[in-house]
Amino acid sequence: MPLSSDIRRWSDALAADPSSRVFLPLGEALRRGGQLDLALKVATRGLQRHPYDADAHDLIARVWSDRGDVERARDEWEAALRCSTDHVGALKGIGFLCFVQGRVAEAEQFLERAARADASDEAIGAALARVKQLRPMASADVDGSDVSHPMPSARPATARPDPRHLFADLVSSGDQVALMLDADGLVLAGAYFSADGRDVAAEVGAALTGVSDEARRAMRHLQLGEWTTITVETDAAVVALAPAEDDAVTLVAAARTVPHGLVRRTLTRVGERASKWLAESDRVGS
Repeated sequence: MPLSSDIRRWSDALAADPSSRVFLPLGEALRRGGQLDLALKVATRGLQRHPYDADAHDLIARVWSDRGDVERARDEWEAALRCSTDHVGALKGIGFLCFVQGRVAEAEQFLERAARADASDEAIGAALARVKQLRPMASADVDGSDVSHPMPSARPATARPDPRHLFADLVSSGDQVALMLDADGLVLAGAYFSADGRDVAAEVGAALTGVSDEARRAMRHLQLGEWTTITVETDAAVVALAPAEDDAVTLVAAARTVPHGLVRRTLTRVGERASKWLAESDRVGS
């Protein structure tokens, strides 16, 4: 059944019974479709009727995370944990936020709790493997300080975020990844982790070497002007690419269940972040 049909069906059900918990799948469908304001309104109204519903807090947190407000997102995930101490979504969400903020040891703790709460969730296992793989590097970043007690002020004032984490807050749902590649396919920023926790970004970059030149030649041959985006749907994923400065390319890959509109919106935000990061890199290097 198409997503739009589900939204209509759930909307009708909620209108018929405002106390129904159908607001949860409705809000999630709206969020995935990029209708964040409407998703927040639906979720907030649902929470008013179900104030101790951990899933409602989790939904609101994911909306705030998509909007880039990590403080409100964490507040809602913490509220979900007060309602249900082993809520998997909240544990995953806070673990992700800690990871983005460089609090790797804390991220590992929350993800381990999530794994204990739901051992069948392969995504949690992959995320936990990723965090454990990066923890030694995070420890080195703080010059030997105890990463179990993160102290951002211990970093030099001029330190810049790890490029691997540049897009992490833009793909918080966990079913998307983002990369920026240079003209030779070398990874400039982002990470692409496989199900076993291995970063395969370099392999992806190598496979896409020269893709910008190929797209430019194809567009010129067809007399269609400059290329702006390419979207490819495979059996396993949807991949969207866009050009960036200096012949770089930004890429977003997502599960096939993710709406194409959300993939394109994420790609736009990734491109904006990449442009800002490249500009800052130029200033630092000059």
